[in-house]
Amino acid sequence: MSSKTGHEPDLLKLYSNRILALASDLPHVGRLANPHASSKRRAPLCGSMVTIDIAMENGVITEYAQDVKACALGQASAAILGENIIGCSIVQVRTARDQMAAMLRENGPVPEAPFEGFEVLVPARDFANRHASILLAVEATLDAMSQLQHADCA
Repeated sequence: MSSKTGHEPDLLKLYSNRILALASDLPHVGRLANPHASSKRRAPLCGSMVTIDIAMENGVITEYAQDVKACALGQASAAILGENIIGCSIVQVRTARDQMAAMLRENGPVPEAPFEGFEVLVPARDFANRHASILLAVEATLDAMSQLQHADCA
């Protein structure tokens, strides 16, 4: 059966064993009992949704929890983020988001450490309709961190 886009075989390759393994083993699943900030984000195109809870001290994340209802790519992205987020500052997370967006949308390089694991998502470059889901967890994390940054300024 042929498709209108011709992307089905490529899409199947996109869901590699590594991506599926990441998607099935999310770290920091659930919610924090007493988060300093929370953010819920939804990707309108696909309906993926994440809720992020964080606690911060001295400008870095000390506790992190995520409730992820997303496709395998969104889950894999959330897993990579969750594996590396503790101890990160808002500057590091913003840099990771910007680098990941450039990697996907502009064929930019893989994000720098500690987020170089996002390399597994390079094959998603050709699937712009998946980019929002892939960026969802990092966007929600930045939103939660920004809430605290703005509260500190008030």
